[in-house]
Amino acid sequence: MVVHATFCTPDAQFDGWRGGPTPYCTRRAQIGGRAGDVSEPDILITGGTIVDGTGAPGRAADVAIEDGRIRIVEPGTSEAEGAGHMIDATGKVVAPGFIDLHSHSALMILADPHHGPKVRQGVTTEVVGVDGLSYVPFPDPDDLRAMVHMNAGLDGDPRDDEGARGTATGAGRPITIDWATVEDVLARYDSGTAVNVAQLIGNTPLRIAALGWDDVPTTPAATGNMRSRLREAMEEGAFGVSSGLDYPPGAYATTDELADLANESARLGGMYHTHVRYALGDRFLDPFREAIEIGRRGEAPAHITHFYHRETFPGTPDQMLELVDDAVAAGQDVTFDLYPYEWASTRLLILIPIWVQAGGPLRTKERLADPVVRERIRQDLAARGQLFAGKGGLRDIRIGYLRRPENLRWEGRTLGELIDDAGTDPVDALCDLLLSEDLRPNEITPGPHLEGTRRFLRHPGAMIGTDSVFVAARPSPRTYGSYPRILGQFVRDEALLGLEEAVRRMTGAPAARLGLRDRGVVRDRAIADLVVFDPATVRTDATIDDPTADPVGIDHVIVAGTQVVDGGRPTAALPGRAMRRGRD
Repeated sequence: MVVHATFCTPDAQFDGWRGGPTPYCTRRAQIGGRAGDVSEPDILITGGTIVDGTGAPGRAADVAIEDGRIRIVEPGTSEAEGAGHMIDATGKVVAPGFIDLHSHSALMILADPHHGPKVRQGVTTEVVGVDGLSYVPFPDPDDLRAMVHMNAGLDGDPRDDEGARGTATGAGRPITIDWATVEDVLARYDSGTAVNVAQLIGNTPLRIAALGWDDVPTTPAATGNMRSRLREAMEEGAFGVSSGLDYPPGAYATTDELADLANESARLGGMYHTHVRYALGDRFLDPFREAIEIGRRGEAPAHITHFYHRETFPGTPDQMLELVDDAVAAGQDVTFDLYPYEWASTRLLILIPIWVQAGGPLRTKERLADPVVRERIRQDLAARGQLFAGKGGLRDIRIGYLRRPENLRWEGRTLGELIDDAGTDPVDALCDLLLSEDLRPNEITPGPHLEGTRRFLRHPGAMIGTDSVFVAARPSPRTYGSYPRILGQFVRDEALLGLEEAVRRMTGAPAARLGLRDRGVVRDRAIADLVVFDPATVRTDATIDDPTADPVGIDHVIVAGTQVVDGGRPTAALPGRAMRRGRD
């Protein structure tokens, strides 16, 4: 028999608008023997419709899984006898496992490796080290501890029981954070997780190692230091460099400094993955212009993460898309991801101006306690307006991940309620809460405008990144519901885009963006990262008031040939591992 399989050449380029590897791949035939030479499958998925991740129309076929790899079985070929496990997918879709381009699970997945909020959605691989906030490389362990401290409201601090508990459904256990290099942390992920993990290198640890925590300009020697550390990290398996230009000290980096790092990443086959500088210029288009310019100067693929439009923006979503389209038309590689919810979430500390945070957590706390500094913060926040909040400003922000007994009653409630109860000035209430909770709180705010999200989702360059956060009793519902919301509401109910195209945005396109050659597609010899879902029933019930509701209609999730979800329930298997650039 002849079994056709698609293989990418090592230097395959990314086609941002088509997303899959097909345009840059060659097809070759593997010549096998008689049908009887085919080994018995470990798992056989029968009766389903394969939606393969390339955007091609779905087709009827069975899927055999042998030694963690896929073999397509054409209709009418009986292989049920001898299969180790049978999955009846009649009326259901068999698709590649979803690849999440933005997750804040770097620490919390080690505390709770079963990763229920994501595997139940069909996620099999996710990208960490986003927003410039990776936990490697850190040659100085004191700086690593300070990074965990400063960023606890976003990525969690699972070094003790309270910190490891995560969300309302979390079951985390404390971990030791004692690594220094990419190689070290990838070995920790290899020790057992439910999903695969791809590591980006944040510009923040690079800047800390070269220049410290203060707002100081780089020098040629410091830039060379950062490039060298990034090069070493990518040689150990990282997929590129990220920036988060609202989070100090990475936010102190200039456009030129970031272009240098983007260039180093591109030289090694990586990308520039960016949370843009939202406070820049007109605070609407200028942040995205800078991101595109960094990619252009650095001759690097530029990937804009959590691309969204707020109701408070002065222009339209189409104006934002025009920037991307114009850059692509000029020959630049620019892509973006989005999450399908109206609720943003990050560390509460983002509300504090970046100059207050210079020097790290101890200096930050000293300034927050200073009445003179608080007055300057008031002035800055008044001038900044609603940049990091909804129409209601500070009062609309929901707070969580609280530890102190006297503060637990405010978990999941608004800052406005706390301000009214305290009877104090809003800035005093904010600073007092940050100090009493040791900078740890998380915030949830009204975020993306849903009409803008719909517009972006229809764009052929869109991919999905959940921006999921695994702290607070009531997190943003995007952590639990992003993929089923797209498949249920936006694909089935609203018909914003076709099923095959939606699956491509979640699988083949992000796989190509990362350079993963054997994931994100259902084809012979691809790694068996798969999801089986019911297109007629898939949905999420996760809302801002009930954010941890489990999805409906996602029945089976398989990672490297092992089921992590069976019949809609997690199995407790931990087949995931660290991805390594150029080796996966």
